[in-house]
Amino acid sequence: MPLYLFLSTAMNRILYLLAWVPLLWLSTACTDQCTETRVFKQYTSIALTTTQVRQGVGVSSPQPLVKPGKIYTKDGYLFINELKEGIHVIDNRDPSSPKQLAFINIPGNGDIAVRDQFLYADSYMDLVTFDISNLTDIHEVARVQNVFTQGQFDGGWWSYQSTVANALIYDQRVDYVKQIVQTNCEATPALQPVWLASSTFFSSASSDMTTGATGGSSGTGGSMARFALYDRYLYAVGSSDMKLFNVQQPARPTFSTTVSMGWGIETIFPYKDKLFIGSQAGMLIYDNSNPDQPRQLSTFSHARVCDPVVVNGNTAYVTLRSGNRCAGTTNQLDVVDVSDLLNPKLVKSYPMRNPYGLGVDFPNLFICEGAYGLKSFNASDPLQIDRNLQEYMEDLQAYDVIPLGSVSGQKVLLLIGQDGFYQFDYSNPARLRLLSKIPVSRPDLT
Repeated sequence: MPLYLFLSTAMNRILYLLAWVPLLWLSTACTDQCTETRVFKQYTSIALTTTQVRQGVGVSSPQPLVKPGKIYTKDGYLFINELKEGIHVIDNRDPSSPKQLAFINIPGNGDIAVRDQFLYADSYMDLVTFDISNLTDIHEVARVQNVFTQGQFDGGWWSYQSTVANALIYDQRVDYVKQIVQTNCEATPALQPVWLASSTFFSSASSDMTTGATGGSSGTGGSMARFALYDRYLYAVGSSDMKLFNVQQPARPTFSTTVSMGWGIETIFPYKDKLFIGSQAGMLIYDNSNPDQPRQLSTFSHARVCDPVVVNGNTAYVTLRSGNRCAGTTNQLDVVDVSDLLNPKLVKSYPMRNPYGLGVDFPNLFICEGAYGLKSFNASDPLQIDRNLQEYMEDLQAYDVIPLGSVSGQKVLLLIGQDGFYQFDYSNPARLRLLSKIPVSRPDLT
């Protein structure tokens, strides 16, 4: 057996065993015996050929949300990633009544970006470009092949292996499995709710910027994004590097170069002519004034945990999260002074429960607490953020947010979570008003 196949098989078996760890206590009934309904992640090893992946791309009628991932918006339209399956296309010009228009089938998809009328998406090892100028006729127009070699989804790694004889993608299918068990009521403590992470994916929200260099316009992604557009480039961060694609001709992106960054890279946030990179070891700051040659300026180091970042003015907001692949024990918000980009300094840290994505429409700061809900803060005073909690919504699951600002006379907050996609009016940030919800349809958990 080839070494890479042996290692892949061994990893899959380990992940399979680790998968059988209870993730969520759904219910109990106590007499002499308790009945617990537990939900598990079950991993099944799969192998796909590159031909299967490339032939799997297409467009179908709207599909229900099952395992939603990242969110992206442009010109009143919304794009929601369905983990490893594709992208939901939604008319969101009226946030109170979003209309699902189509589903783009993209095997291995985790990230999204839009420049002008062209949508870029990863499909395992390829970068695929779609023409979305006519949403009734979405179609593939370009593909950069074999540029991504590995990635991480939902706690499991996929890898691309190419030999003379074949080219295969090794991955795991993740299923949620229910199991009812009998337990001793007195001896068994109640399990605490744990966030069912929808994915590890490869603001304000992440602000892809319109620039005069290309004359093109880009949309907005969330803080968990691994794709970002700036000037004439699409940046795609992997676990240890950043790949640059020239999109000066948006319909025909071309691979440019790879920038090595070190291990544990997770997210990218473009702000003005700088790139703020979230990693498991710290926040990396890059000068992007020469967009085809990003240059690292400094690193703000922290304990090994998961780390998305957003920026407003001279302040960066970083959430640190423990658990699962993130390891560590730190759960907090770090407020960092980046007025001197060569020497970022911690202003203050605030304890959190298990923070995921975040977004800022200053002075409003929104932090997703995973299974523990959404928090809204007034961040005007960086030394008193904890004393300026505006609202804490504990009755939802929050993965990432995009505060859009004013839309048709109201301030709209986009939120994606394990149980669906929400939109709130935050004109009064102390009392968010629900505008609409697209729920998740997951028959295996009902």
